[in-house]
Amino acid sequence: MTAKQWPAWWAWELELSPHLAKRMVDRGFTEVELRRMLEYAQGHESDVVEGRFVVAVRHAGRPWEVIVEPDGERRLLVVVTAYPVERDTP
Repeated sequence: MTAKQWPAWWAWELELSPHLAKRMVDRGFTEVELRRMLEYAQGHESDVVEGRFVVAVRHAGRPWEVIVEPDGERRLLVVVTAYPVERDTP
């Protein structure tokens, strides 16, 4: 993941998707915690869905990923979802 070079959309205002609102309840995190995760993000890379990006973050001492989609027309960074990264252990 790219840690030091953030695109211009990184500084845009956030918009939280309806899907994210449900996931916040399901996964036990708040908007404040999400914003803090993003404030200390470790890097980003393109997602499998064109136009979206995976942002590597940490929450509660564990790795998480936040999926974002820049909306250039409205200059908003739409947060699609966030989830803990499950690591396979041998």
